[in-house]
Amino acid sequence: MPYFTYIIQCNDGTLYTGWTDDIDKRLSAHNSGAGSKYTRARLPVELVYKEELESKSEALRRERAIKKMSRAAKQSLFL
Repeated sequence: MPYFTYIIQCNDGTLYTGWTDDIDKRLSAHNSGAGSKYTRARLPVELVYKEELESKSEALRRERAIKKMSRAAKQSLFL
């Protein structure tokens, strides 16, 4: 089963990083207001980056690494 680490851009221009095993379902959850408290107030959101990984632990590790990056470094992943 693949896992994904993803970055979404919120309506206010901020970036949110997360992980999931179903990217379409998770994006729908974010846009319906059920995804996370952070994105709920910044709708709509748009998927700007996703990376497929083989395990949950790899996805969590990659999410942590991306969250430590500067905004410019995150943007270099998808711009």
